[in-house]
Amino acid sequence: MTLSHCSYCDLSTSKSTILLFGAFCLCFCIRDICVICNERCDDTFTVSNEDEGKSQNQREFFSDRWLLNDAARSVNSSLPDTFQTSHLLFYERFKAYQDYMLGDCKPSEVKAFTADYLEKVVEPCDWLALWSTDVFDVLVEVHDVDFKDLKACVRLVLPLQCDTRGCELTEEAMKSLLEATQDKVPLQKLHVVYERSGDFDQTALALEHLRFFYEQIWRQWDEEDEDDDFDYFVRCVEPRLRLYYDILEDRVPAGLVAEYQSLLENCSQCFQQFSVLRSSLSTDSDSELDNVSMVEGLKLYDQLETYKRKLHIIENPLLRYVLGYKGNARQQCAQSRGPRGSGIKVVHVVTASCSTIQLQSLLSDRLLPLCSFEDTEIQFHRDLVSAVDLCHQGDVVIVLPGVYCVSSSILLPDSITIEGFGLPDEVVIEKKNKGDSFVESTGVDVRLSNIKFIQHDAIEGILCVRQGALNMENCVLQCETTGVIVRTSAHLTMNMCDLYGSKGAGVEIYPGSVCRLVGNGIHHCKDGILIKDFADEMDAMPSITMDNNVIHNNEGYGVIVVKPNNGEQHRVPLGGIEGRSSSESESELCLLPNLFFPAGPTAEDKRQGDVPDPLLISTNQTSSGSAEIHPDSAENNSIDSGVASNSGRKWQFSRQLSRNKDTSCSRAVPDLDHQIFVSIQGNQFRRNGMGDFGTFFY
Repeated sequence: MTLSHCSYCDLSTSKSTILLFGAFCLCFCIRDICVICNERCDDTFTVSNEDEGKSQNQREFFSDRWLLNDAARSVNSSLPDTFQTSHLLFYERFKAYQDYMLGDCKPSEVKAFTADYLEKVVEPCDWLALWSTDVFDVLVEVHDVDFKDLKACVRLVLPLQCDTRGCELTEEAMKSLLEATQDKVPLQKLHVVYERSGDFDQTALALEHLRFFYEQIWRQWDEEDEDDDFDYFVRCVEPRLRLYYDILEDRVPAGLVAEYQSLLENCSQCFQQFSVLRSSLSTDSDSELDNVSMVEGLKLYDQLETYKRKLHIIENPLLRYVLGYKGNARQQCAQSRGPRGSGIKVVHVVTASCSTIQLQSLLSDRLLPLCSFEDTEIQFHRDLVSAVDLCHQGDVVIVLPGVYCVSSSILLPDSITIEGFGLPDEVVIEKKNKGDSFVESTGVDVRLSNIKFIQHDAIEGILCVRQGALNMENCVLQCETTGVIVRTSAHLTMNMCDLYGSKGAGVEIYPGSVCRLVGNGIHHCKDGILIKDFADEMDAMPSITMDNNVIHNNEGYGVIVVKPNNGEQHRVPLGGIEGRSSSESESELCLLPNLFFPAGPTAEDKRQGDVPDPLLISTNQTSSGSAEIHPDSAENNSIDSGVASNSGRKWQFSRQLSRNKDTSCSRAVPDLDHQIFVSIQGNQFRRNGMGDFGTFFY
């Protein structure tokens, strides 16, 4: 067996790569012709029988994931299985559209680029497929492909094999339908029948990219954009693809998803009305009817442009929350009630039931001290949400041990205190159904203590401090999706808490916020602490205190900063680390990874996109078990004045270079901006997958 490697596009770089992925990716050569650049290959090598056997085993292993397991199909269906390609990851689609299908084409060139791509990878004839519509699935044979029109010439496989939904179709009816379409079917309506040989793997994959593009990415109005000179992939494809996967992975609030879908529907209807009206106008007519239609057309055009602008805002991950979404209706209605007019303070006791001993303890330890004044009363509730909804400024909520399930967000617009009467593992608040947030604080002075929060499907965070100040002590935060979010101008004090399980960062800190983290454990998250630099020069930087925290076992970095890509590079001089030899410093230089990191990224997101040249950051390893920053230390200002004067708000982080991930590793970080970190000392970093500190660009 002889395989080829293309010396023109240099895509298949090794025999092992071809053996493992040759049947499934587009980067390999068929019959000495590269499927990408269409040039004849002049570099070949021979695969031994042993290697060929391995390749067949690998092909069989990977082919299993292509087999369709459609629960909607009847158990007694006579239709064959098709390739399952809808499970593709973000970076797989991203790579296909960027490198193979669309490249740098303009909107008016999309169809031509797509046809050229399909012509290189799709088998021209003699393959079976299911013609799938909302009404039926029928088995057909493709005997020709019209790539220019993105259609396939098909004929029925006899005897007729089909599944119908809500109707009965005969062989004669299907033949009449094909005759009406001149035996041509849109390629995106065809699902390739599965074969273990691997001969049609690329065909199935290419049709999946085509189908997904026209169902999820392409818009009817894209081709008519007045600015036809822009890069269609960068401006439209990439943000829509990212939004699709953000929605798929529950990283977009449900209200924003509904708003986006409504805008898409309204924009589509408006475009259709505008197109019908435009086609009915006569270019040389001066009739009154045409003049009225012209005015109506201008109104529709303005409305269409408004819809398109709103869609663009939601598709942009940096703008969708700032400009495109104002939160859910309940959040907007949650206004501070202020103090009661009567001046009475209320202690709310939340419990489903309690023992006599618990009641006696509650009375002696908490109620009597709190109710020592005549202007205080006690109210009992069975759930936390009803208690919080009745709170006014200065009220206290005491939650007795138990597991309390809530179905809606807990909104805290007033300065109240919520405390668990017991250990955090004994007082559990659990949110099971989907929602935008779990606990949302906007009060001037809100306090939480001794409670365990268990999150399920809260998109905007297990706890979101939108404004005001929140003081949290001795709490446990068990995340399933996202962690604690501190918005611009908000204040968070988090003492002796345990946070874990976030698929994003454990704590997200926005510009202009104040965050004090002391004695916390942040572990088993995507990243430990993420600092977002979305601010311009007019915005304040965050003020952060990090003392005596243990940040460990996170998949990415212990602490990362997300910055805009300004195209600049900064290099920390080797001589900036005092007391270290040049060779020692050089051995600890690390190259930050080239990762594309927009707001709310996934692991797949980091592998894509254009990125700036990497920064070279030096790290300083000490024998201590903690990373410390002392703002008054002159040793922290060792970067030369030329770089320092231009860096301004450029936040430099060192990256952990731990050779032994099982031991505690510490780093002194000499170049952190003192305006950001009020104090950072006594922290421990252990076994974080990508290092203690890092910087990403978006």
